Amino acid sequence: MSSRLLRKLQREKEKELGENENEILSDVDVETPVGGTRKKQLNINRYDLLNQQSHSESEVKEDDNETEANRSYEGEVHESVKKKRKKRKKKSGKQTSAHRSSEDNADVDEVERSLREVNRLLGESSHVTAASSQRSQEKSSHRKTALSVQHKHLNPNNELKRIFGSKVIQAEHKRKSRGGFRPHTKTTWMVSCKDNWPQVGKSGLSMNLLETKEGLHYFAYEHSQNYRQVENRFLLAVESINPDNIVSIINERPYHVNALIQMSDLCKLSEDLAMAAELIQRALYFQEFAFHPLFNIAQGHCRLDYRRQENRPLYITIFKHLSFLGGRACSRTALEFCKVLLSLDPQGDPLAVKLVMDFYALRAKEHQWLVDFVGEMDSSFHLMQLPNFAFSTAVAWFYLGEIGKADEALQDALLMFPIVLLPLLEKCSIQIDSRVSSHSFFASLNEKKAPSALISLVLLYVNRNYHLWKDVDLLPWLEKNVHQVLDKVDKMDPLVEDYRDKRLKRFSGPLPLSICRHLVLSDDAKGVPLMESSDPIMGFDPLPPKDSINSYLSLKRPTVVNNSSNPLLMFLGSLMPDFNPNQPVAEAEHQQDEAQALDRALVNNGDFRRSVVSLVDAMRDLLNNIRPEHQQQNDADDDADDSPDDEDDLT
Repeated sequence: MSSRLLRKLQREKEKELGENENEILSDVDVETPVGGTRKKQLNINRYDLLNQQSHSESEVKEDDNETEANRSYEGEVHESVKKKRKKRKKKSGKQTSAHRSSEDNADVDEVERSLREVNRLLGESSHVTAASSQRSQEKSSHRKTALSVQHKHLNPNNELKRIFGSKVIQAEHKRKSRGGFRPHTKTTWMVSCKDNWPQVGKSGLSMNLLETKEGLHYFAYEHSQNYRQVENRFLLAVESINPDNIVSIINERPYHVNALIQMSDLCKLSEDLAMAAELIQRALYFQEFAFHPLFNIAQGHCRLDYRRQENRPLYITIFKHLSFLGGRACSRTALEFCKVLLSLDPQGDPLAVKLVMDFYALRAKEHQWLVDFVGEMDSSFHLMQLPNFAFSTAVAWFYLGEIGKADEALQDALLMFPIVLLPLLEKCSIQIDSRVSSHSFFASLNEKKAPSALISLVLLYVNRNYHLWKDVDLLPWLEKNVHQVLDKVDKMDPLVEDYRDKRLKRFSGPLPLSICRHLVLSDDAKGVPLMESSDPIMGFDPLPPKDSINSYLSLKRPTVVNNSSNPLLMFLGSLMPDFNPNQPVAEAEHQQDEAQALDRALVNNGDFRRSVVSLVDAMRDLLNNIRPEHQQQNDADDDADDSPDDEDDLT
């Protein structure tokens, strides 16, 4: 069939070529030498023209075949698109979302394939990527715990804005920052640098990473040689009983931590709480300035060993700072700093910050957090064995509206710690019911023999939390549960005897050192008995651990046994080795009031108190006159600009 068609085409082309040749020959004229013209015969190969035409014809056929194939393919595609459109119209909304999710999965699969290709080129297996993603998911799931810290809650201005309004706080901030702008400083979260504070410069304080074990990073502060020399001078100044030496150290080294803590105690004795709080803020800022880049207070996986002498000032300054914040009604901020302090050593808790966390949680109305914290940490820390958490958890359930759980928790607390009720009601100035006052179960502290350790914890809780029980909603609820507890006692419920045995067993020993440090540092521990100690109690390092890792020689001088938690008596005892508050009342009875003993002691030491007050005044003037270098330069420029005008006025 194809050969016949080819012959037919050849014959038709020959005819056409013949006709074209005749036309070409007739049209070509050639000039002759004599001036005439003649027809020139062209030598044209007809088969060459035929071959060229056949090639062109075959190319045309191929193009036609390709176009037909393309048209057929486009038609098929068009038909398939029409069918898909019809199917899409018939699908419901759920099927459409499923189709989209399949497309997303396809995109994810494409990304995974590309990641695998990259890992193959880098020599890494694909399971490494899966393990790392699983590890990141585990970290994100464990990140939000009861001890997780939020940076925004570490700034007391945020809480003050909620209480007093943003306009008042901003106006106060503008008034304090009129001295000009400060150069760029390191970003800190716990304390912000103030305009009147000097530059840190070469601090001599640094932090190093010791080890990483089981996902926890263990850090330690280190002192340079120069800082160690200043620290030795400070210890000698404490032994010299001359506070002027401490002031001279602060004048030379404005950021010496222990000197700032000691001067803060002096300002607190003179009732200058604002200056005392600022000194603690400066000490805390300096220690945060020296943080290691990996030391993150918000993650909760950074640890500081309290046994190391260089690490202890951070614990002390954080505790004192949160106490000052609580005095400013910044309970939410104080609670956040409690989390920071507990996260540094959750198991040891060297300052027993758990004794105050429930108080700030209730004042900040963080009732749900308190319940979650107890539920999460009770198995590890045995929180419900402490009187403060036993009663505060019941109060939290009451404010959350869970009356059944609140009644159960409060009755358990009253059965476990019955000696709390009468001191609490007396502190709140509430008339006690006759049935309650006459019953032997709720006996007073003097009538009922209780362990001394339990008495200290009960007095601390009553002194700190009695304001919370003055709520008019709590008193009827408390009265109802007290009578229900007395009904159980009268019916000889075996639970009463069981709780009594547990109470005597748990609090039979002496107070731990951590609770004693808490009583020394707390302002709510007035009248709470402490353990007897022949060692001096220093405000910058109270009651060091027995296994302390010391880099400096400890102070050893003759001291007297001080069984009082009064801050003035402890401070005088730490500065004056011969000071004995009991000496003026040696012949008096042992039950004499502590205030009389303090007054008589201060009569003999009146000169010392006057010197302390004058010293604090001088220290206040010194700190107020400290200004940054850029501000001093601006003042000098202003004086230079004003001097020609003054000369003109004189002339």
